[in-house]
Order: sequence, then C-alpha cells, then structure tokens
Amino acid sequence: MTARTDEPVGTFCLVLHTHLPWLAHHGTWPVGEEWLYQAWATSYLPVLDLLHRFADEGREDVLTLGMTPVLAAQLDDPYCLREVRTWAGFWQARAEGLAHRDEDHLRETGSREFRASQRALAELEGRWSGGLSPVLRPLVDQGTVELLGGPATHPFQPLLDDRWTSFSLRTGLDDAALRLGSRPGGIWAPECGYRPGLEHLYAAAGVERFLVDGPTVLGVGGSTAEAATVGSSDVVAFARDLEVTYRVWSPKKGYPGGRWYRDFHTFDHPSGFRPARVTSTTTPSHEKAPYDPDRARLAVEEDAADFVEVVRRRLADIAAQRDGRPGLVVAAYDTELFGHWWHEGPQWLERVLRLLPEAGVRVTTLRGAVEAGHVGGALDLEAGSWGSGKDWRVWDGEAVADLVDDNALLRQRVLKVLDAESRPYARDAARDQLVRSALLALSSDWAFMVTKDSAAGYARDRHRRHHLQTHELATLIERGSPDAVRHAVEMRSADRPFGHLDARRLADPDLPHEWVV
Repeated sequence: MTARTDEPVGTFCLVLHTHLPWLAHHGTWPVGEEWLYQAWATSYLPVLDLLHRFADEGREDVLTLGMTPVLAAQLDDPYCLREVRTWAGFWQARAEGLAHRDEDHLRETGSREFRASQRALAELEGRWSGGLSPVLRPLVDQGTVELLGGPATHPFQPLLDDRWTSFSLRTGLDDAALRLGSRPGGIWAPECGYRPGLEHLYAAAGVERFLVDGPTVLGVGGSTAEAATVGSSDVVAFARDLEVTYRVWSPKKGYPGGRWYRDFHTFDHPSGFRPARVTSTTTPSHEKAPYDPDRARLAVEEDAADFVEVVRRRLADIAAQRDGRPGLVVAAYDTELFGHWWHEGPQWLERVLRLLPEAGVRVTTLRGAVEAGHVGGALDLEAGSWGSGKDWRVWDGEAVADLVDDNALLRQRVLKVLDAESRPYARDAARDQLVRSALLALSSDWAFMVTKDSAAGYARDRHRRHHLQTHELATLIERGSPDAVRHAVEMRSADRPFGHLDARRLADPDLPHEWVV
C-alpha cells in the first residue's frame, strides 16, 4: 500500500443505507421478524459499535449513514426490543446445543456462536436497552456520522405524484427530528430513484443533498468525481462510483465471495448456523470446507489493503485527468452487507476506515465533501435508479404492473377520502391511520421482491393485506361509520410507526408545521 503523503490525493465518502420494510408482527424467516433480528444482531450492533469506537477517539465525519424512518421506528419499538432479546436468547441456546455435537468443526462453530450471542445480549441489555435513538444520537451530535433521512416507508419516489412524495418525505424527516433532535440535511433517495423535478420537492422540504447511482450522472455527461447541483435548484446530487463500489459487492463478484469468508448459503440445518467457508463458487454446499476464522481475518486484511489501493489509484487517476485537482469517490452499500450478508464485513469496514487516512486519502461525509468544495456545475439529470438496468424496470416492469396499478388506485382513493372533508377540521385518528396504512402499502420492497422472485409470494401477500386494510378503512370513513375509529385503532396496534403522522398535511400541504410536531 502506498505511503501517506502530505496533501490528500483526494476525498472518499462511504455511505451506508440502513433499510428493512416494516416487519413487526409479520412472520418469521426468511421474510419476517427473523430477518430483522438477524440484521439487528449481526449488522446494526457491530457497525454502531465500531462507530462508537471512532467517536471515543474523537473522529469526525467518518461516514454517512442513511436510516430509513420505518426501520428506525422498529429499532425503537418496545415490542421489537423485547422480541430481539428473546431471539438472542434462543440464539444462545441453539449455539450451546451445537457446541455439544460430535464433529469438531460444528463444536467450534457452536462455541463461536455462543460467544457472539453473549456479546449481542450484553449490548441489547446495555447500550441498546432504550432502542436505536439513544445509540445513534451521540454519533450524530458529535459529528462522527452524518445522518441521512428519507421518506417514511421507503417508497419508489419516481412513481409517486408530487403530493404523496412531499408528504412521505416530510413525515420521514419529522420522524428523524423527533427521535434524534435534529433534522437531516440530506436524504437517501430510496433505490437511488430519481425523476426530473424531485429536486424541487427536496428543496421545499429542506433537503440539501441526496444520492443517485453513477449512470444517472454519467448518462448526461456528468462525472462521479464531483457532486453537482441539479437543474435550477441548489440541491446537490452525489453519484456512486461503481468502479470502486463494485470492488466490494457487485451483481457478479466482490470481496464477500472470497474463498476464506463464511458462506452465507450453507447451513447446518438442525441448528440453523453457517459452519462452512465459501471454498469456491462452484463447490456444492455439502462439499464446502469448514470455516477458519483465523484465515478469514487474514483475508480481511488483504482485501482491506486492496480496496484502499483501489481507492487511491482511482483518486490519482481523477486528479491526473483534472490537471491535479483532487477529486471525489463515493461508495454506497446497504448496511446489512456488513455482518449479515458478509460475516466479516464489519471487520473489513473498520480496517478500511483506518487505513485510508494512512494512505493519504481524506475520509469524510457527503456534507464534508460539500464543505471541501467537491461540487461542480449544474446538471439536468434524467430518470434512473440503482436497480437492474439502472432504470425503473424493477419497480414498474411487467412482473409488477398490477402492483403499480394497485398503488395508483390506492393513492387516488385516499386523496378522495381526505379531499371530501371540508377544511379546516380536527385531527382524526381514522384518517391518520388511513394514510399510515397507505404509506406501508407503497413501500418499494414489495415490487423488488416480486421482480427478483425473492419471497415473491410473501411480498404479494403483504401488498394485498395493506391494500385491503386501507380500502376497508376508507369505506368506513366514507360511510361515516362509527366503527372507523375502532378499526383504525385495531390496525394501529399492528402497524405502529409514525405516531406524529397527521393526515391533514396530505390533505393540505400548506398546513403550518407547528400544528403537527
């Protein structure tokens, strides 16, 4: 690895996007609460722990963290907090059982998992006993991380009309302000989805910066080596550098597929644990070699050093193309990659964040990149996403045409119900729940899972249930039924996020903010 120089060769921004659909009370693995608790224990705990270590060292602007509001609600929810501790207790019991198996490598796996479960339980009963907000807020207040907010339930914004887009975004930003005491200045645009005009809705909501995928910028003659203001607005768009990002994780390859890392897809089915290493991409699961944590740690060191050199070379090339002016590299990933999908991911992440400054690379946040001057001229962006084809096909393709139509009809129905009421009117629990239920129905996850055939049946069921419940409540409200509020309260007991949500702000976007929060 190249030694550090006096002047930074350029700037690197790491953006993590933390997202899960609302899963509480909705079943077990592979698509329900088990998924939430696995990601919580194996990704959120270690990633937030390493960020607290950086905070204890006085480090600022370590990375940018996108937190989907609906997930933040789950990680603060008393039901989820109780259930994740119960889940971790079962994790410990399963590990103890595996530690008494006959095979040496299974006993070793059981011992490792037992120790890991003990650490997780200690964190959940200690630092995390009050949920996410008390863990995350000090990192934001101290400037260790830059927080990105987002629309409430992670909808694919390009398919929404302006009224719903603005309402969902404001609801999500209000939620972050209530939980953490400060309103994010930037957002993670779900799925990096963009359509022309969104920047004006962002500016109206107080959003100063957001993320798109590389091709969205490159396709209009821009560069990933600097941010750009969008259209006639002052809102800044950052683009993922795929040449660097795909070194870690791509549709076809990346470090997590290395032969020494723990294999995600191979299970000891009686215990549910993963005792094997990748070995090779062609090795059948039953022939994969036992996992060796010592050799995996060496692979982490090798791959972290390689990534740092990739970043440095990329920045050096950018500077050479810009007559010596330092440039920018933005890499963005789902947080769940680090720990859940890639067991060694948190170790790798910490090593990279420590090695980059030693190699002469400035590490900062998107906010820090703006302050360092990495913003060029204006660009008129075209539609895009980070999905297959870098267009919208995952969320509005033929496989999900019925879901798209359902969502459009639902949005129209809800607005019709709200617009039928003469204003001004008092806040109403039934209408609030109507809008809350509709937002959950509009999550981008359902279309993604159907298009990718990843638990598609579950996704369609969730989509159908949210729509049926919303239409049933809409009918009760339209009829003036006294059962509307009772039905809304019953729905609210299962779908609890966004208690601050006020349907009047969807009915009347100009409603004064102080009426709501």
